[in-house]
Amino acid sequence: MKRAAFIYDDALSRHILRENHVLVPSRLRYAYELLEAYGAFNEPGSILVPPRPATDEEVLTFHTPAYLQAVKSLSRGESIYDPEVYNFSEEGDNPPFKGMYEASALSAGASLVAAEIVADGKVDVAFNAAGGLHHAAPGYASGFCIFNDPVIAIKHLLKRGFIVAYVDIDAHHGDGVQDAFYDTKAVLTISLHESGMFLFPGTGRVSEVGVGEGKGYSVNVPLAPYTDDEVYLWAFGEVVPPLIRSFNPDVLVTQLGIDTHFLDPITHLRLSTTGYIQVVRGLSQLSSRWVALGGGGYDAGVVARGWTLAYGIMIGKDWPDEIPEDYQQRYGLKKLRDAETLAVDERQREQARRFAEQSVSDIRRAIFPLHGL
Repeated sequence: MKRAAFIYDDALSRHILRENHVLVPSRLRYAYELLEAYGAFNEPGSILVPPRPATDEEVLTFHTPAYLQAVKSLSRGESIYDPEVYNFSEEGDNPPFKGMYEASALSAGASLVAAEIVADGKVDVAFNAAGGLHHAAPGYASGFCIFNDPVIAIKHLLKRGFIVAYVDIDAHHGDGVQDAFYDTKAVLTISLHESGMFLFPGTGRVSEVGVGEGKGYSVNVPLAPYTDDEVYLWAFGEVVPPLIRSFNPDVLVTQLGIDTHFLDPITHLRLSTTGYIQVVRGLSQLSSRWVALGGGGYDAGVVARGWTLAYGIMIGKDWPDEIPEDYQQRYGLKKLRDAETLAVDERQREQARRFAEQSVSDIRRAIFPLHGL
């Protein structure tokens, strides 16, 4: 039986980036409440663990002192720093908001708690749904991300002597994490994402393979719009398991963004909850130590359902499809799994398949030989 932890406190879900912002932190509460409705935290081997804020010292393992001070100042509503220097703007992706330093430090700290309890052997897997903020750069915010908690958590694990692999299944390329470890073979990063030709941040080509001793340790699987379960699962199976098994990490860190879903309002992939969960199940089999982080997902109902199913994988529980009645009454969700999928035009499916086949072929040629595959 796997021992699993869910990292949560309501403080993680209370902040508001902007009234009309597509990222709504209350989605974390919906996921937590759905898990609670299913009795997830009363299951054998399952524990609920509170987060703690990351310290300045921990944030500074990746971010610059100037950026940290700017975030703190802007968080207090001061006008000392020019927000745009740090990629904050009122109407852009990254609006400065009151309390953003505290909210960001708590999200990062929650990922550190997950890393700590996995590293200490207290649990086999820990899931911080508030984490996975993979775009933030050392000196500026990006793509709704202020502090890059995956990098901060991975650096903690490296400091403790663990070999780490990172797999990112968000619809957006995990650029901030890739950049952080682009010149080292200490971390293998793999990102499956909608191609940057069609989606922010515009990066994540197969040719981005790392530099110096890191060559071959940055792996990108760009996919076309309308990629469905079948094509995605094929590409995942061709690339991720062989590379992870060859690299043989002590700890697997994953970013489990569910903006790949066909109902997501800002992306163009076409996964269902069935496909998503098959990917999560595949990840669960790749390491005995697993730090799982959240990420994108901009349909709150999909986020709650998908991450509830994901935590079920972590504790070996197959939840009933009928959502508990009190949750149904509060939020109107009736079924945990998708009742139907969005039909993909045959021409679009064929284009997506050809695109994925090209990506996999290029990876096999450019990356696999460097890993003895």
